[in-house]
Amino acid sequence: MKELLKAAAMFALLLAAIPMLTFIKPRDGISPPLTAEAAGLSDIKTDAPETAPPDISDKPDNTDEPSKPEYTDNSDTLKVLDFTSGQVMELSLRDYVIGAVLAEMPASYHEEALKAQAVAARTYAVRQREKQRLAPDPELMGADISNDSTKYQAYFTPEQAKAFYGSGYETYLEKASAAVDATGSDVLVYGGEPIVAAFHSTSGGKTESAEVVWGSPVEYLVPVDSSEDEKSPSYLEENTFTEAEFKARLETALEDAELDGDPNDWIKIKERSASGTVTKMTAGGADLSGADFRRIFSLRSANFTVEYSEKGGTFSVTTKGSGHGVGMSQYGANAMANGGSDYKEILLHYYGGAEIADMDDIAR
Repeated sequence: MKELLKAAAMFALLLAAIPMLTFIKPRDGISPPLTAEAAGLSDIKTDAPETAPPDISDKPDNTDEPSKPEYTDNSDTLKVLDFTSGQVMELSLRDYVIGAVLAEMPASYHEEALKAQAVAARTYAVRQREKQRLAPDPELMGADISNDSTKYQAYFTPEQAKAFYGSGYETYLEKASAAVDATGSDVLVYGGEPIVAAFHSTSGGKTESAEVVWGSPVEYLVPVDSSEDEKSPSYLEENTFTEAEFKARLETALEDAELDGDPNDWIKIKERSASGTVTKMTAGGADLSGADFRRIFSLRSANFTVEYSEKGGTFSVTTKGSGHGVGMSQYGANAMANGGSDYKEILLHYYGGAEIADMDDIAR
């Protein structure tokens, strides 16, 4: 029994780190989202459904603009709720951003890409902190943010980072720390306020709009070219399901689905966005979105095609990209950096219309 309890405790510890692991592999994957789907700024797992940023509803019928808190806090601390223990950690903003960079982007990426991630992470943190100052969320228990990466951007404690990076920890810590320090107090702003700095692993060649994914238009979260993503190992993924498994998943999720007759007629894709995201489709006559289908089958993205093989009696679902596709593509950022772009050029490409400002200058 003691061994069983010890194994369970170890599993729980690893589970706290797992949501960020895929992001760190050159891989990769968070989500948002900002991620992140109110979730994390980025995709936390390549196979995990994302949620919207904390101030963008993920309800498809929501058309409200994201809230725009007045930025008033330039303090250098952040209160982080450890959702596994219920304890609130008070960290320096610098240490938090370092932990977020280590958790959210492969530390093997180019220094300029890591700098871009550092600014996005800092922007997310200060926006979330100000939001909690103005309208506290009781679930955060007085904290500004949580390390629950299904709702907020991912964060590695030093212990988690050491466990993940192993012998490379010191090297990658130094690299991430240098990226954070090099960006000073830079944050992304629009209209003088910190932006919703959404990001994802890999786009389908063109990033997606916030309006398509979360139902609310955001001026600086619109489609931009990210064609280098087509070279990413995460760009294409094929998932194969037996006819029985495919049917069972859909019938479990969709009460109105009628999956009888020719399997070739079960899935009909009705509409896609300009960036490739499936926005309207039917399964057995039941209406659903590409995001719904993605969740049902744990797909990397909602940009997909579905084919049925009569010979094998199987369905093949092929996805493009990894993540919700909104904001900065991490793979694309790394490609831009390798091509000579600095972090400011990367950020202004993916967050068109936003500006880079010193956090201390915008506080009032």
